[in-house]
Amino acid sequence: MARLALLSTSDKTGIVELARSLVEDFEFELLSSGGTAKTLQAAGIPVTKVSDYTGSPEILGGRVKTLHPRIHGGILARQNLPEDLADLEANQIRPISLVVVNLYPFEQTIAQPNVTLSEAIEQIDIGGPAMLRAAAKNFAHLTVLCQPSQYGDYLNELRQQGEASFSFRQACALKAFQHTGAYDRAISAYLESLEAKQEIQNQENQPDATASSLPSSFLLSGSQIQALRYGENPHQPAAWYQTGAAPTGWAAAQKLQGKELSYNNLVDLEAARRIVAEFMDGSPAAVIIKHTNPCGVALGDRLVEAYQKAFHADSVSAFGGIVALNQPIDAETATELTKTFLECVVAPGCDLEAQEILAAKSKVRVLVLPDLVSGAKALVKQIAGGFLVQTADDQIADPTQWQVVTDRQPTTSQMEEMLFAWKVCKHVKSNAIVVTSDRTTRGVGAGQMNRVGSVKIALEQAGEATAGSVLASDGFFPFDDSVRTAAAAGVSAIIQPGGSLRDKDSIAAANELGLVMVLTGVRHFLH
Repeated sequence: MARLALLSTSDKTGIVELARSLVEDFEFELLSSGGTAKTLQAAGIPVTKVSDYTGSPEILGGRVKTLHPRIHGGILARQNLPEDLADLEANQIRPISLVVVNLYPFEQTIAQPNVTLSEAIEQIDIGGPAMLRAAAKNFAHLTVLCQPSQYGDYLNELRQQGEASFSFRQACALKAFQHTGAYDRAISAYLESLEAKQEIQNQENQPDATASSLPSSFLLSGSQIQALRYGENPHQPAAWYQTGAAPTGWAAAQKLQGKELSYNNLVDLEAARRIVAEFMDGSPAAVIIKHTNPCGVALGDRLVEAYQKAFHADSVSAFGGIVALNQPIDAETATELTKTFLECVVAPGCDLEAQEILAAKSKVRVLVLPDLVSGAKALVKQIAGGFLVQTADDQIADPTQWQVVTDRQPTTSQMEEMLFAWKVCKHVKSNAIVVTSDRTTRGVGAGQMNRVGSVKIALEQAGEATAGSVLASDGFFPFDDSVRTAAAAGVSAIIQPGGSLRDKDSIAAANELGLVMVLTGVRHFLH
């Protein structure tokens, strides 16, 4: 008797070619349902509709068609057990040798703007996952394919040995379970996001109510984009995954030129994106990152000016850095970018003349990412035995909520400078100190074990540029020593979150030394 294959796909890529080869080269008979059957019939390929085989019509608008004993009996039968074979014969069920199924496009549907809940619900596949799981469970006796990329490998197995090997069937079963697992996680995540939105709305309607913005269970899944050469170090294997069916974020970026992106490149690019996202609506901005910390951030009247200012803020550290720009790269900026060694450059666009100039540095990775603002809403960090989840620190700075706590009041220019410094400081590893002037970082103290050390590093790096500068700190000052050190170096204003039991000591020192001090009431620790 001819082998029987069941084909039921949402994504019709390659299905006609697979079906034709199964019939013409390997003498399979085909079962199919719905749109897949129509596609095969239109291509002139002989196929039996599932409803004709089962004797049960499709009902409920196609919601029920493959959920039938003649289908699942054929998939689940253990063909080495006489009792299973007897059941098949008694119920006129043929064993199925191949199951080819992919699922309704749920993730593609919810990615569309303004999709309704009912539209999303209709794209939750029921019969498809049931067939995939049944076939994967019984991989000892049949093959399950859930992706068009598997079709060629399966046909090669048949050509080489007449049937799929046990190891191939087992590998395909694993992919099927991964596929259905990711599908279920996407549905759960979508429904949880609706629940979170409802909780937020309830909280807005009832200001005294408390609501958690994170679910009681957290599901994360992704499909591998590519294996990376290695992770942070050569002895650490690494790979890049995308979440969701449609590429977003860095997976959607266009690489215009350069070497393959590395693990460290991607980590640094994300750090650069987070900072430049703070400046997308204003003046031209440039960010230069080294090991996830900014070594130069600046605003300018033109993009080339912003980049030059950022580069000269710390030209030594900028060597081999990652650059993010908030405007499309023009020829003038491209010329400046080619004057030193850089690992990566990302911008929302790049004009043709700029591309030609940058091509002279062919190894530099140049990426175009039109949406530099959108990022992860939840951040995950693994620990032994589990993981931690927190919402992203995407709070927008609001100077109207800041408190001036010194006798000396800030000028308009100082307030603008403090806003710039505060936005940068938010993205520097704690303990973080940032010294700025003329909307340019002059000194950055990052990742030190005490705030005094960070202050000293930032001031030493700034040198003479500290005269009249602003100093931002991601945490409060528990003692007044750093305030006095900053004043002695020429700092004119300090912005910090406040909240120490000894805030009054720092404020008193600022008053004594004629400094402006502003408390934000918000801290931005970054570990």
